[in-house]
Amino acid sequence: MRLLAKKELLFAMVGVLTLGSCKKIFDLPTEKDYLSNNVNYTNKIFEPIIGRNNVMGQFNADNSTSPMSFEITNARFGDGRPVTDIFKKVPTYVWIAPYTGLETSLAEIEAKRKLEEHALFEVRSSGQFILWASSTNELITPRPTDSTNFSQDTRYFDMKIKNTGGERLIKDLQIRPWRERPYEPSNDMNLYTGLPAPDPKFPFDKTLRDYIRPYLSNVVGVNTNVNLVSNDDKKDVVVYIRPFTGGNGHSLRIVALDKDSKPINPALFNETRWEKMIHGFNVQKTATYVQYDVAYPIPLVEIPTSYATGGSRAKAELSYSRLGFGGIRVTAYAGIDFAIYKTGDWEIVFHFRNDNPKFINE
Repeated sequence: MRLLAKKELLFAMVGVLTLGSCKKIFDLPTEKDYLSNNVNYTNKIFEPIIGRNNVMGQFNADNSTSPMSFEITNARFGDGRPVTDIFKKVPTYVWIAPYTGLETSLAEIEAKRKLEEHALFEVRSSGQFILWASSTNELITPRPTDSTNFSQDTRYFDMKIKNTGGERLIKDLQIRPWRERPYEPSNDMNLYTGLPAPDPKFPFDKTLRDYIRPYLSNVVGVNTNVNLVSNDDKKDVVVYIRPFTGGNGHSLRIVALDKDSKPINPALFNETRWEKMIHGFNVQKTATYVQYDVAYPIPLVEIPTSYATGGSRAKAELSYSRLGFGGIRVTAYAGIDFAIYKTGDWEIVFHFRNDNPKFINE
């Protein structure tokens, strides 16, 4: 058996030497990577929202050999003008350590990210594209406000894909950016103009508008003594997400207004978990609002945390309890799942438009 094993090893070594000799004698080419003729993208039209990190593009390698290189070429408008705006390089936040939602200060969060120079629109090593959150309406012209989609307003580009096996060119990809929507939900905003959106029930009545509508549970009106609602037909409670003045540049404020647009003392929402609700710091509680120091965007990263259970949205929820009929304690809620993408001083306002919430016991 030992002699047989030695013979097999000898034959294997001879085979390797013979193969190497044949390559030298016959000048056989070195082995190359495979690059399929069918490499492509599942979708060739990309519609990112300016002002957010948008990762786009499902690349189909069709079993081609990695690594591959990707290069954006021949970027032009439909009328032949060169496209340059989306390739401007600006300071852009990138993460250098994982965000977990367990950070205990703004300084700890900021230590996990840094500013780097990046083109506003780039292709990644995976073949996916990214439009960075550093983009703005001023840096990149969004699609026309009249909702037209003419070729001269559309940005086209080609993708050059290479490995040692060759080169392929995918032509006529398109990017059609939407204007900035600094927050979500954004149904109160016209997607083309950025102006207030019309009422969905009466779209041609310019005196009416749409609103962000919160979810409600057991919120009873003082005067009507019935549950308040917020839908297309009746908007007892609406929400505004808007900038405010007088903050420190990275503030988030939670406000409730009554039917006369006067502040409701946040202390009346006695079941609200203020410290656990927002990943913010230096919480200030006053008779008119609760305010946090925060890092933007909110959520910072689209991963599940105790502050963003679904990953892509945070939660602002006012809650309170009172004794109802029969001495049964009832807990009421009014809230929204939200995101804010633009750094600044923002407030989330719950406006009880038609009746005030009933806080007293029955």
